[in-house]
Amino acid sequence: MAFPHLQQPSFLLASLKADSVNKPFAQRCQDLVKVIEDFPAKELHAIFPWLVESIFGSLDGVLVGWNLRCLQGRVNPVEYSIAMEFLDPSGPMMKLVYKLQAEDYNFDFPVSCLPGPVKASIQENVLPDSPLYHNKIQFPPTGGIGLNLALNPFEYYMFFFALSLISQKPMPMSLHVRTSDCAYFILVDRYLSWFLPTEGSVPPPLSSSPGGSSPSPAPRTPAMPFASYGLHTSLLKRHISHQTSVNADPASHEIWRSETLLQVFVEMWLHHYSLEMYQKMQSPHAKESFTPTEEHVLVVRLLLKHLHAFANSLKPDQASPSTHSHATSPLEEFKRAAVPRFVQQKLYVFLQHCFGHWPLDASFRAVLEMWLSYLQPWRYAPEKQAQSSDAQPRSVSEKWAPFIQENLLMYTKLFVSFLNRALRTDLVSPKNALMVFRVAKVFAQPNLTEMIQKGEQLFLEPELIIPHRQHRHFTISSSFLSPWPPVVTDASFKVKSHVYSLEGQDCKYTPMFGPEVRTLVLRLAQLITQAKQTAKSISDQCVESPANRSFLSWLGFGTTDPNSCYPCNDLDEMGQDSVRKTDEYLEKALEYLRQIFRLSEAQLAQLTLALGNARDENGKQQLPDCIVGEEGLILTPLGRYQIINGLRRFEIEYQGDLELQPIRSYEITSLVRALFRLSSAINRRFAGQMAALCSRNDFLGSFCRYHLTEPALSNRHLLSPVGRRQVTSPARGPRLSLRFLGSYRTLLLLLMAFFVASLFCIGPLSCSLLLVLGYLLYAIAMTLLTERGKLHQL
Repeated sequence: MAFPHLQQPSFLLASLKADSVNKPFAQRCQDLVKVIEDFPAKELHAIFPWLVESIFGSLDGVLVGWNLRCLQGRVNPVEYSIAMEFLDPSGPMMKLVYKLQAEDYNFDFPVSCLPGPVKASIQENVLPDSPLYHNKIQFPPTGGIGLNLALNPFEYYMFFFALSLISQKPMPMSLHVRTSDCAYFILVDRYLSWFLPTEGSVPPPLSSSPGGSSPSPAPRTPAMPFASYGLHTSLLKRHISHQTSVNADPASHEIWRSETLLQVFVEMWLHHYSLEMYQKMQSPHAKESFTPTEEHVLVVRLLLKHLHAFANSLKPDQASPSTHSHATSPLEEFKRAAVPRFVQQKLYVFLQHCFGHWPLDASFRAVLEMWLSYLQPWRYAPEKQAQSSDAQPRSVSEKWAPFIQENLLMYTKLFVSFLNRALRTDLVSPKNALMVFRVAKVFAQPNLTEMIQKGEQLFLEPELIIPHRQHRHFTISSSFLSPWPPVVTDASFKVKSHVYSLEGQDCKYTPMFGPEVRTLVLRLAQLITQAKQTAKSISDQCVESPANRSFLSWLGFGTTDPNSCYPCNDLDEMGQDSVRKTDEYLEKALEYLRQIFRLSEAQLAQLTLALGNARDENGKQQLPDCIVGEEGLILTPLGRYQIINGLRRFEIEYQGDLELQPIRSYEITSLVRALFRLSSAINRRFAGQMAALCSRNDFLGSFCRYHLTEPALSNRHLLSPVGRRQVTSPARGPRLSLRFLGSYRTLLLLLMAFFVASLFCIGPLSCSLLLVLGYLLYAIAMTLLTERGKLHQL
């Protein structure tokens, strides 16, 4: 996607485009470094959009650019080191950005490439909430097509960098690429460490002139005036009221790039779902076209982890409510506002969508770890301590109570969403068992449960007189800026504001420790116990001598029933070690759930007895959990879970003509079909004679009935397990079946017989006669035994 430039293409641009085709990567980067150092901003302005697009690719995904998402140091060490040096926060590309920034240039960015909710809002002439877009919308000239944003060089560069994660399609080889080793992931980490420092201040822009220092570049319009954080006004009013030159406050130079970078990352990576639509639907199932990838989620997790470290890097005297005054620096104010002001709302809707739409497989682990990272800011605080030698979890400090209360839905509602997912997944799988274990372990940290309960109590307190339409505005302007709540009533108001701003004023809140959620937890505990037993059963059936079993099945000695054992899953890949891990994860998860929800041992024992593992009167496993409807059996959610995980199954038997049953894997397809045509022709030709022979009452009649009739035909069952009873199928006349000759087993036995006979100098004809004679003796003996058995039954 090439964008029109304000000036005619220069000779420099044409030369660089030609070099991009003809010169190797290393030489091109060397030339670019020299161009950035030697040419003035007026010339560099013409090449900047092309250079950004050539690095990060086009926004429609057609041009790949440098393919930073697949570039790894261990695979392409030379290209990797050159690209990382060129794009480093202190590298040549950023020097170019600052050089253009100092001249107040701007570049057009198409609104059509923005995330869906932002694009829709602008196209409807509604200004988005984020100040990132304020005073930047450029309406098309007469005859022009599409809206654009007028961005300064730093914004333009960061927009392209952030959107390249979304717009670029992964290459086929990237399926085997580890995201954390890629150049893009490492660049994100470097930019976060540079512009959101946990120690010291943001480094000033480096000079692009040899021996000189460039003035600190400032944006044309600051994205968000931090000096006005304390004002309780709307975002738009706050922005318009602060249009004075940024030079009036030199301290704001310190953080405008940090603020811009954070807003761009949050908008491009998280703002793909509308909060208004979510509140209207009261579910994350709005029809949105954007689907995040696992790589996308991993990068967002990196952002959240760094934001926690950044926000918690305030010194104790700066973080204290009593010292929060107007004397604090813009960077300190930004650290306090970063997470609640910029991240919380969009992350919540993003997580809700992922919990509701992500496939029920092990790839959900990326979303899970992103969520758990956000829930545990204490893990990234500077004062964190190493785990003790006895591996006992540390108690969560009371200092984190305000964070937990102001993020209550992140803990409670998303936990319920996870419970609903866990109840539908295969807990026998070690990867799924690990996810349940991880969530239970995090929520079982000492004192965390009590603080979550305290937050719910604050929300459920009787509500005082609160204006109906002010919750959301108050939350935006004060929940992260005003002093920490000195009294319980203030904390209660903040919790209510948080919930109402995300779920709407009329939301129905389900307490995490209420009876509804407790019922879900008990169901999960029941399924955990059942999954432990199933893992052991699968191990016993599927792990023992798989190679031998497959060989015997191929010969036909093994079972021919495809439903004779549990369906195998990823336990088969790891064997006993996988069973051990699954059992360990589930055992610990059950213990953590017992601690979190204070389940008694008696309750767990009762659940174990209620699993329904008892055998029926025939010694077979019970049917899946069902209810009887008008048209037969209807599976319950528990029954579907039992079938998916191989816990129970319906007994399915072939009810049709045995000659017409599907060809088995141990049979030769073409030979079976040829033998069927031959036997059908014989049966049609000699049907009368075979019927007459079978109707005789002497030994010949018994001999013919043994070979030409189906003795088990009258012992079939009804297909439905409801009201099961024996029925008599329509009688079929005597017929000859030659299908057994199409089996690999039969042919192999015949070949072995001829081979053994040849060792004793017995020819093929003589061997065939011996085989026929031996079978006749066997058939006579079986006929006598069959007739004697019938006499005893009479």
